[in-house]
Amino acid sequence: MEMKNGKYGYDPLDPNGNITIRWDLRQQNDGTQDVIVSIYNHQLYRHVEPPGWKLSWKWSGKEVIWDMRGAEATEQGNCSEYFGKSQLPHSCEREPVIVDLLPGTPYNMQVQNCCKAGVLSSFSQDPGNSMAAFQMNIGTIETMPYDFKIGLSGYTCGNATKVPPTKFVSDNGRRQTQALGTWNITCTYSPFLASSAPKCCVSLSAFYSKNIVPCPTCSCGCRGDPGSNCVRRDQPPPVLQLPRNAQSLPMVQCSQHMCPIRVHWHVKLSYKQYWRVKITINNLNVAKNYSQWNLVVLHPNLQSLTQVFSFYYKPLNQYGSINDSGVFYGIEHYNDMLLQSGDGGNVQTEMLLHKDPGIFTFKEGWAFPRRVIFNGDECVMPSPYDYPALPNRGRVFRPSMLCLVIFMLLLASIL
Repeated sequence: MEMKNGKYGYDPLDPNGNITIRWDLRQQNDGTQDVIVSIYNHQLYRHVEPPGWKLSWKWSGKEVIWDMRGAEATEQGNCSEYFGKSQLPHSCEREPVIVDLLPGTPYNMQVQNCCKAGVLSSFSQDPGNSMAAFQMNIGTIETMPYDFKIGLSGYTCGNATKVPPTKFVSDNGRRQTQALGTWNITCTYSPFLASSAPKCCVSLSAFYSKNIVPCPTCSCGCRGDPGSNCVRRDQPPPVLQLPRNAQSLPMVQCSQHMCPIRVHWHVKLSYKQYWRVKITINNLNVAKNYSQWNLVVLHPNLQSLTQVFSFYYKPLNQYGSINDSGVFYGIEHYNDMLLQSGDGGNVQTEMLLHKDPGIFTFKEGWAFPRRVIFNGDECVMPSPYDYPALPNRGRVFRPSMLCLVIFMLLLASIL
């Protein structure tokens, strides 16, 4: 089953999640075609972080890109064949790599939904910013390009599939036009392809136990491993050169778990009909802020979540009446930016849950989450055998009675 999940990118918490590339042929002139390419992030909680998407494909023939709006090819390539023409093509590469333009691009270079530096929000957090688009004028193509790639770790794209043509609305909705042809390319995510090393871990505590269960040792790596980078808390971080490769190991605070993100779940209070949980997310990465972060939690009592403080919350609700998972994320301009390691490198919330009769209990670790996912990455949980346990009153009582009996015997022997 794991091999199947790794190949096809199935996620039980987001079974329909994917990134869809839509290729719309809008117009065909003498020797050229006008194409609109749209990128939709249909994933509920996994977003595209900087440096953003890099879309590429392979041409079947000798096609070139004459002009672009809303994006650009990273390489122009060898366009010597067109020397002497009034304008050289934008790109003559057989396998062009397309990147989004930056915010603030001149208006004459923009199209709708462009110019976000390749960043796409998750669909549940900000649907309006979960898509991108650009326009191209290309040499006439006989067949669709192939071997599409989105340029993001863990994603695999399928073949272009012809679908019903897209309809475009104009004149305030009074007129509709449609594409001459539309093709979809679906890209799915697999954590097995993305990275072999976890990127976050979970620690636990509860009001009824004095023990704080830390993140498991070496959750994300071990100190001293080749390539590991960490800074001791009593030392200022060195001058850092930010890596250009997004897959480079992060510079983190030295710890026994070596994770850039630690999520702490604290069972804070118990009332007659409710119980209260505090969640703290610590950024231990000394060189990275996390913008538009999100946290997915799987717990059976989320179906009776009454109130959340300081975070937004949306249930995932992917299986009918089952409501045991949801996504937490920050409030815009308040705590939607998780700052790098330091005094401000944490965000926290508290939530109030109703004690559902018949299922609620503090026994056997029931109050702790089943799964925790930060920014789409599964967090390493402590072993259930290490969870904070309820006090065993029997064990506490018996030793005290034994001490009392021994004391009485000693007293009797003295007298």
